[in-house]
Amino acid sequence: MEFYGEQPNVDLTYSDVFLVPRRSSITSRLDVDLSPGDGTTATIPLVSANMNSVTGPRLAATLARRGGLGVLPQDMPLQELDAAIRWVKDQPVAWDTPLVLPPEATVADAARLLPPTEGHGIVVAPATDGPVGIDDVLGIVPATRLATALADARLGDLTRGRAPSIDADDVETARHAFDLIVATEADTVCVLHHGHVVGTLSRRSALRSTLYRPAVDAGGRLIVAAAVGINGDVAAKAKALAAAGVDVLVVDTAHGHQEGMLRALAAVSELELGIPIAAGNIVTADGVHDLVSAGASILKVGVGPGAMCTTRMMTAVGRPQFSAVLETAEAARLRGAHVWADGGVRYPRDVALALAAGAASVMIGSWFAGTIESPGELQRGADGRLYKESWGMASTKAVHERFGRLDPYELARKELFAEGISSSKIFLDPMRPGLEDLLDMITSGVRSSFTYAGASTVAEFHDRARVGLQSAAGYEEGKALPVSW
Repeated sequence: MEFYGEQPNVDLTYSDVFLVPRRSSITSRLDVDLSPGDGTTATIPLVSANMNSVTGPRLAATLARRGGLGVLPQDMPLQELDAAIRWVKDQPVAWDTPLVLPPEATVADAARLLPPTEGHGIVVAPATDGPVGIDDVLGIVPATRLATALADARLGDLTRGRAPSIDADDVETARHAFDLIVATEADTVCVLHHGHVVGTLSRRSALRSTLYRPAVDAGGRLIVAAAVGINGDVAAKAKALAAAGVDVLVVDTAHGHQEGMLRALAAVSELELGIPIAAGNIVTADGVHDLVSAGASILKVGVGPGAMCTTRMMTAVGRPQFSAVLETAEAARLRGAHVWADGGVRYPRDVALALAAGAASVMIGSWFAGTIESPGELQRGADGRLYKESWGMASTKAVHERFGRLDPYELARKELFAEGISSSKIFLDPMRPGLEDLLDMITSGVRSSFTYAGASTVAEFHDRARVGLQSAAGYEEGKALPVSW
């Protein structure tokens, strides 16, 4: 990356800078390869934050299916983490995970899981511990039907006729799958293998499969990461997660540049698990040096830029994110390591700028919290808008989840020092309610950024990106006019 014009003498965040176009030979955004090249098998440079309100198994599987990486949070009990990892590994790669509800479930039950939006459907079938046979399926209720049916209506009463389906063995390519769905004259179909439902597929999902490459392990299964803290028997937990099949281990604490982190990293590194180890959070080149020396190959960068974080206002500690990524990415490159820019992204431009500064991938938290796939049920506000709850990982709510098993006295002591927002409503974007809708928007913008820079890969973008400084008025000028002239 190079600066256009005068070098800055203050630290910068994403709104302080912009990308300058340069001569390019890239003729199409589809000629761009977004693979981060950070030692993971991700094919797009997006990682979901290890926050309880952001990443659960459902979001992690969906993100990996489109090439990203989900990080399950450390606050989950080890048994639940093990189960979540194995669940992700069991999910289909070429098809969507089916949402199956019994016929006695109501529209209200379904509406807590799915908004009335196109491209989604509910497979209605009796509950079973094993695979669902096509003969057991009563039908597929399109999600859009939830907008017109009565809340207490039973899903079984909304099905009409045999569920449209295609056979997995008949599908030759993603394009062919799209054509097969069109031939059924349905929007969503069941995908069958030996008479059992192995997934669902919509026209939009099939179309996306022609544009994204899934992130898979050596066995062809979806990848998933998991976080561990720096206290307790970190090595034992790391071994257990590796045994469950985790693909990336994230050693995580708010202040990553500390002795406790270095001890934890050394303990995990000595296990030689054969998977990438990410660690953070840090904001300086010194932090990079020490954590890489202790065994990290990926550095999580960012202190205070997150939407749910109050660290800077509470402690004055942190650093403007663009400069933090710029410095740490250069230091990491010299050590053969990589950087994940963690937090502070509000628009696709911010993701592009983080990559321009040298990040291999960008971690996203609150932006993903307001999606269909994030943990928690959909709720409806007084104005009718759908939302999910989100909270900071140092907040009182997070402290309760992390230390709820402590005796009341010790828990009360920890509550005294809680930071961050304990509850915030993250409203679903009616135009982009699903994670994949956001991925479409983000990757489309980032791909275009690469074409403006004349870069076809993330590595080329690191080299060719040209960044200029701008005033607050310059930043505002770049926004679309929200109302008519």
